Amino acid sequence: MGKKVAIYRGSFNPPGRRHRLVAEKLCQEFDDVIVAPWHRLPGETIKYDVPPVYRATMIDLAFQSLPKVRIEFLDLESAEYTPARNILEKITFHGDIWFILRPDMIKGGAMGESRVHRSRDERFWQDQQFVIVRKAGEKIDPSDLPPHHRFLDIEEGMDSEEIRSRIFHKQPISDWIDPKVEAYIRRRSLYTGMPQSRTTRFRIEEVRPLIVADEWNKKSQEMRKKLPKENTDDPNIILVVGGDGTMLRAIRKLWRKRLPFFGINTGHLGFLLNSGRPPDLVGQSLIVEQLSMLHVETLGLDGEKKISLAFNEAWVERGTGQTAWIEVMVDERPRLKRMVADGALVSTAAGSASYARAMGAAPLPLSTPALLLVGSNVLFPVFWQPAVLPLNSRVEFRTLDPVKRPLNGFVDGVPRGKVSWMGVKTSNIAAVELAFDTSHDPAEKLARIQFPATGDAE
Repeated sequence: MGKKVAIYRGSFNPPGRRHRLVAEKLCQEFDDVIVAPWHRLPGETIKYDVPPVYRATMIDLAFQSLPKVRIEFLDLESAEYTPARNILEKITFHGDIWFILRPDMIKGGAMGESRVHRSRDERFWQDQQFVIVRKAGEKIDPSDLPPHHRFLDIEEGMDSEEIRSRIFHKQPISDWIDPKVEAYIRRRSLYTGMPQSRTTRFRIEEVRPLIVADEWNKKSQEMRKKLPKENTDDPNIILVVGGDGTMLRAIRKLWRKRLPFFGINTGHLGFLLNSGRPPDLVGQSLIVEQLSMLHVETLGLDGEKKISLAFNEAWVERGTGQTAWIEVMVDERPRLKRMVADGALVSTAAGSASYARAMGAAPLPLSTPALLLVGSNVLFPVFWQPAVLPLNSRVEFRTLDPVKRPLNGFVDGVPRGKVSWMGVKTSNIAAVELAFDTSHDPAEKLARIQFPATGDAE
């Protein structure tokens, strides 16, 4: 039979203490617990809803500390609802599978009119195993129960809709939600009816840092000695000491912690960092920019598809001595039917001061909701210039001659081998918060990039 696996689905919008309690109890009885939030049920209208990236962050904060839990964001990333009967095909998990249901999802089961019946099919109802999560003592009509079921009784708790309503009406929620999730909701002003802003404030009363310092930089190691003691058990901020490269490595490694990154520059320009002095963060109100990451798919010459995330950029470049012939699609429309160049790149605003700038693009302010599309040594179309695209654009690169002119793929500088195709879009689930002190001047940083000092005239 293999492992005993629980598939725990729901909106978790937001995840409350009740959801966490269910996951904890499942971890006691199952070998693996797959938390797989759905995007939105067919025909469902959600009051006080928020974009998927905020939901993904809250779900990570609520569940990721449970050792048996594996979180799958397939629906949130694709922005499509996956019926339960198809979910196993996507997560490729086998064993003794049990799906978790609420009592309202089986109501009407005797007449074939339950929520499960309406969104799936009769065979799924008859063949699958279910755990019915109910409040202790809750009565359920026996005739509504599926053939293969068992119960999990929990204490009474508040569901997501009630929590959203309490937040909207400015009522307390601390008894119903994890402190880390509540702190994130407050920081991002979620469920208030107001549009979310990429820029907000973060006040820190106690500094409990994770620390990432450039081990090859003597200044970084000296600076590390002046920082507060590291707290690996319950951190609330990530301090990064070094340059932009150190920050990029820290983000790749730690972004799923869902904590603000505060950079201390001991390198050169430090586009993503604060000034190179020991920060006094206690009681400070920091400026926090939430920056989306890129969801990158590559198709190898052998047909293997890989999925990656990038904070700065993703690009393709010629894999032989021949120039690359690249078809460039934007939102499924062929914008450049044949680009003849050394390569092509998609960059976030955060990455625009890196390779995109080296290729001739103007760097963007961090908060710019846009992507950059840039070519490297473009021979054709003649005089083609870098393009600024809406943040929700999808860009595809395809080699027109995979035999003679294959492409090498790179994601934040990490090689992805020879590829025939690359698709890049803004991720729906991955984002990073960069924190800056109030003295940080992003306009001055941008000016220094665009107008570098050349020294005094002789």
